[in-house]
Order: sequence, then structure tokens, then C-alpha cells
Amino acid sequence: MKKTYLLEDLDCAHCAGKIEEAVGAIDGVSESKVTLLTQKLVIEVEESVVDKIEKEIKKIVKKFEPDVTVIAK
Repeated sequence: MKKTYLLEDLDCAHCAGKIEEAVGAIDGVSESKVTLLTQKLVIEVEESVVDKIEKEIKKIVKKFEPDVTVIAK
């Protein structure tokens, strides 16, 4: 299933790349793409692990960009 998240206040291309890579490495995520211009993270994920993955995504984003807010769409 495809899930989209808004990464509010993301303004660092290097950090966006790091977030994309780290989220893509989570078990259950088959694809991860961060678009800096739209401040969106789109993932392809197994439906059974969505809730667990959302918590991990928030931790990863805070690690690289502490001021960014993750909003599920």
C-alpha cells in the first residue's frame, strides 16, 4: 500500500536524502521517496506494519531534522 506524509518545514536537501535512505531501510518498506519541493515522503509499505512504521518514520525525521513535523496524509 502507498502512504504519503507531509514533512512540514523540511528545507535541507541533504537531510531529505538521509531521511529517504533511512526510511527505505525499515523492514516492511519496499520503496521510499522524499520530494523536497513538495515536502512529501511517499512510501510503499506492507499494510500489516503501517502503525509501527509511522512511529519509526517520526523518529528518523526527528534525528535528521528536529524541527520538521510529520503529518500523515
